[in-house]
Amino acid sequence: MSGKLYICPTPIGNLEDMTYRTVRILNEVDVIAAEDTRHSIKLLNHFEISKPLTSYHEHNKGSKGGYLIDKLLDGENIALISDAGMPGISDPGEDVIKQAIENNIEIEVLPGATASVTALVGSGLETSKFVFEGFLDRDKKVRRNQLEEVKEERRTIIFYESPHRLKETLKDMLKILGNRKIAVNRELTKKYQEVIRQDIETVINIFNEKDVKGEFVLIVEGFTGEKTIQNSYDDLNEREYVLALIENGMDKKDAIKAVCKDRKLKKDVVYKQVLDL
Repeated sequence: MSGKLYICPTPIGNLEDMTYRTVRILNEVDVIAAEDTRHSIKLLNHFEISKPLTSYHEHNKGSKGGYLIDKLLDGENIALISDAGMPGISDPGEDVIKQAIENNIEIEVLPGATASVTALVGSGLETSKFVFEGFLDRDKKVRRNQLEEVKEERRTIIFYESPHRLKETLKDMLKILGNRKIAVNRELTKKYQEVIRQDIETVINIFNEKDVKGEFVLIVEGFTGEKTIQNSYDDLNEREYVLALIENGMDKKDAIKAVCKDRKLKKDVVYKQVLDL
């Protein structure tokens, strides 16, 4: 009988955010797989947890993933932890979780600290619908293309960013997304936690006057303007046009309205063609 893979979130800053359940599971498993064993040993020592520790990170996930799966298939229970927060979010934990599922290994995800949701809730921006983009690419051209892709995203957008790229990212956001509302979260739950709720231009001016330190979660207001209709729909008839817009995430009512405006048609002309939808 195979063992179980436990996904154990760790504090994103404040050690008091470690749950009783996570401490218990870490004390019960056979092996703990950690992103950085040097970092994690301090956490485990703090909670007096003494279990075999093995590294599992971006650079060894290919070989070490198979090693962990073999141990699980042999009946050992393994806890997966990251440096901070929920494993599997912007870290290699995603890969071993997929491998475990492919091998019919039971997985149990424990609830706990997550920087993205913590920042979102305190942002003051829309929380009913949001999208997580994680870290933007380091390459300037790729990063700008990524921002172009979410330029007309109506949901609140969550980004992670490192201190040495923050200023350039904010400048790219201002240029591509426009001067939207933003909540900049620095060092969440730690001693020097800071949340700045302003517009992007104001935040740029603030960080031009101070040193940039710590890890950042950026919560950006979704697009509130009128979406641009792509010219790639020109060869479609009105029915096909409406269907294409619906497939791209637009509801039927808005799709009909968009087609009417683009083709300069009355609503009933288009509506009759999509009555069966």
